[in-house]
This record gives sequence, structure tokens and C-alpha cells, in this order.
Amino acid sequence: MTSTAFHIGGDLDVRRLGFGAMHLPTEPGPAREGSLAVARRAVELGVTLIDTAYMYSWGANEELLAEALHPYPDGLVVTTKVGVARTGSGEWTLDGRPEALRDQVEQALRRLRVERIELLQLHRIDPETPLADQVGTLRDLRTEGKIGRIGLSEVTVAELDEARKTVDIASVQNRYNVLDREHEPVLAACEAAGIAFLPWRPAAWGESGAKAEIAAVASELGATSTQVALAWLLGHSPVILPIPGTARVNHLEENLAAERLQLTPDHRARLDRLPDQA
Repeated sequence: MTSTAFHIGGDLDVRRLGFGAMHLPTEPGPAREGSLAVARRAVELGVTLIDTAYMYSWGANEELLAEALHPYPDGLVVTTKVGVARTGSGEWTLDGRPEALRDQVEQALRRLRVERIELLQLHRIDPETPLADQVGTLRDLRTEGKIGRIGLSEVTVAELDEARKTVDIASVQNRYNVLDREHEPVLAACEAAGIAFLPWRPAAWGESGAKAEIAAVASELGATSTQVALAWLLGHSPVILPIPGTARVNHLEENLAAERLQLTPDHRARLDRLPDQA
């Protein structure tokens, strides 16, 4: 039986199937009202891990979640990411300078209306700033009580190992799904160390249905291709915490129902072989 819970950092209890807020519209109007409804429905359905980032609408996504959910119910973890900045032309760039990270964390605390972010992730490693300085700054913020646990995003095994020389790493957020397993070595390293692995693009953004094998398994189970892709992730490794995103309540409900989908050994073997057939 696939476990439905995980302890991030060994002590932060969350439901393994979370919610990614990136796709929620934040502009005023009916779409924003829909976003508020989706976030609230996620919590009603028992989601305890919601993922956002400063880069998602440059803080507006964090403010949206605070509007929808604050005061946060006990047990809800809203994790955010820092380390990406907006340029004067509206583009984005990496900025892992200690002063920049400190400022982004302070602003995230304000926007999320909290005194401590239980899981704070470095969105990308800035190659212009020593990694030890970047994670060292987050370590200092943890010591100050503003961060509970520290995570990384889009890292290699070597980068993960280097970061762990400076501070404990509680999570890694890399691109990963049933059709895209480039970061399988990183997943293996996380599994060996008990580090949570949060795959972004967990359902391949609709590409799952394009694969005849996934569609066939979905048909046999009376499920959707996305549900099959999520169920495969949950069974593939006990440290995987998928964070599928959507801006529609019905899709949210479908995604969370994947937790109850039972893949047979035959189904799993067929899905395991997919990258070799791509």
C-alpha cells in the first residue's frame, strides 16, 4: 500500500499529494475569484502542502494564497521559493546574493502573513554567487527563526552534495514525470538521504495522454491519463511528493483522486518502460 504521508526534514508532516499554485490567475476579476476558490477547495480536500514562489506573478501568487487561506489551518504548509529576480525590462534573472535572498525572504514573510516559512526553497542556484553563500544565507535565516527548513530546485547530485556540506537540505524540486526521468539520479540521492522530492510538471502538462500506453492503462482503470501519471509517481518512490497545479476545481478534484488509484504490477511495469520507448 502506497503511503499517503511524508515527514519533510524528518518532522514536518504533510500529505504526499500536494498542490502547485503557479497556474492560479492573480489579476482582479472572475478568474481571481476562481483561484481563491481552488485554493480553498484544495484545503477542504485535505491538501497540506501548497507550493508557490516569488517568481509566480512576482509575489502576487503568494498574496493570493494569503487572501484565500489566512489564517492558515493547523497542518497546512505553504512553501515558497526565492533566488529569482525581475529585471528592469520585465524579464527574470538569477540573484542569489545574500542581501537579495534576505530581502526576498522578508518580503515573502510579509506577503504570506507569517513569521516563519516552514519550507523555503532556493528556486535556482545563481552561478555568479558561491553556493555556500546562498545556502549559508538561508541557514542563517533559519537560525533567526524565519525559515523552518531549506530546499533546493533544479539541482544536480553534485550541487545537492555541495549544498549539504553547508546546511541540511529537506527537499528538492526538479522537473520529473513518467515521461521525463532526466533527474532519476537526483531522485535516487534524495531517496537515500530521506529528502523530499517535489517533481514539478508531474503530469507532463497534458503530454501523458499522447502516449498510447498511458491512455490504455487509464482506460483499463476508468481513470484519466493525468491520474495514472500521478499514481505512478506516488508508487515510484516513497520520497516523491507531487504538486500538480490547476486553475479549475474539477481538475483539482480529479488530481487528488489519483491518490486512491491502484496500479497493478503489470500496469506499473508497462509505465516503467515508457522512457525507453520515447
